[in-house]
Amino acid sequence: MASILVAHSYFLRFDQKQLERAKPYPPLATLQVAAELRAAGHDLAMFDAMLADGPQAYARLIKRRSPSVALFYEDNFNYLSKMCLGRMRSACGEMIAAARARGAFVIVAGSDATDSPDTYFAAGAHVVLLGEGLSALRTFAHRLHAQTDGDLTMLVRDLPGVIYVDAHGKPQLSNVRALPEQSGPMLPAWDLIDVERYRSTWLRAHGFFSLNMAASRGCSFRCNWCAKPIWGNRYLQRAPTEVAREMAYLKRTLRPDHIWFADDIFGFRVDWIEAFADSMDALDGALPFTIQTRADLVSDAAARALRRAHCQEVWLGAESGSQRILDAMNKGTTVEQVLAAREHLGGQGIRVGFFIQLGYLGETLEDLLATRELIETARPDDIGVSVSYPLPGTKFHELVKEQLQRKTHWDESNDLAMMFEGTYRTEFYREFRNLLHEQVDLDRAGAGFEPQRSALEEKWRRLLADEGAYRNHEPAARALLSRPHAAAAPAP
Repeated sequence: MASILVAHSYFLRFDQKQLERAKPYPPLATLQVAAELRAAGHDLAMFDAMLADGPQAYARLIKRRSPSVALFYEDNFNYLSKMCLGRMRSACGEMIAAARARGAFVIVAGSDATDSPDTYFAAGAHVVLLGEGLSALRTFAHRLHAQTDGDLTMLVRDLPGVIYVDAHGKPQLSNVRALPEQSGPMLPAWDLIDVERYRSTWLRAHGFFSLNMAASRGCSFRCNWCAKPIWGNRYLQRAPTEVAREMAYLKRTLRPDHIWFADDIFGFRVDWIEAFADSMDALDGALPFTIQTRADLVSDAAARALRRAHCQEVWLGAESGSQRILDAMNKGTTVEQVLAAREHLGGQGIRVGFFIQLGYLGETLEDLLATRELIETARPDDIGVSVSYPLPGTKFHELVKEQLQRKTHWDESNDLAMMFEGTYRTEFYREFRNLLHEQVDLDRAGAGFEPQRSALEEKWRRLLADEGAYRNHEPAARALLSRPHAAAAPAP
């Protein structure tokens, strides 16, 4: 039996935007892996970075535990772990150094480690697991029973999908290709974290407590820009009865008021959602929940099924109001489908959020105004706005890699810095983002607020009148501002 300390490196306090939102979720994938290792018979401890003070808290824990193995397994269900946030990468490096100082064998798994393994080897890691890494980790854990000291590198060098440091200190890629991992991890080891601390954070900020679940892993669609799925381009779905049992268990034991499904796509088919609703009814395990899905999967029947299953809110990857940009992204959806999905869901009393992306390659002012028009027409209940983030391993990254600037990743999630030469500079997109949020806030407030609406129109007028000053190149056509949609904001 080996002593293993499992950790992740997403610290809420290092991400000001998320700290202010105060909606922390436990590291789901990390807790699933911890449950597997414990079930395999290992002496296991957990370090949850989410609400911790910083890497120094990890250093104190590892000094007390002195584990033989330090595993850094990032939460693949946390979208912020799918990109490289600079402060989290730096924190992970400090934690790896603390683990090496205690003589631990260090294994790292996560999107950033898969994309940039040399960064983690430089920090002191012995092994990087590529992708989800479950099959390699399971075999390694089994072998640990037979050998818990000596050269642990010998236990991993023939495992599928690993990079390891050889006896000469050189990283070596395993020549065994990782096989698709159809079987998912175990249910999370909820007892390894301080659930009550999460509860108090939520209650203090929002008056209710939300926990996270996942009914599937991965996504079979191929959007050019999307965070390279850690699971590959596969959609691995759990049985609806199994998901219902897990929700019923959480309802009775940890007593959340709400569930966030972290799936890239929840449900997928109407019959799955119907079966899930049936199981929830039978178990009396229903809780209000929020999901993510695609607009082209939301029919009227799907919206009715979601309402019956007690879905409270749906987030759609609307991305843009310009069909030209959606096609360039290989999104596979249309603006009309986004509008229809909004109508289907709203008709069932389900709140709708739009994920919006600004600054995609080739996006013009006309495309941006089309996105503004989409928000005005659809009137979503909420929006999340970002600029295009070129992640390694995506087609989008390949398209812009020659333009990449010195800044290669955001420091935190509110950074929103352009890392390639888009049509506009970062400041323009940030202001456009702010005005879209103001627009949604006023729509949500309802009738009245005429002074605020007039002030917002004036802000739009000024921004659009000055858009040329923010361009990376001379504007191709100032006439865009005189088009009908922009009539409320003419150039002076």
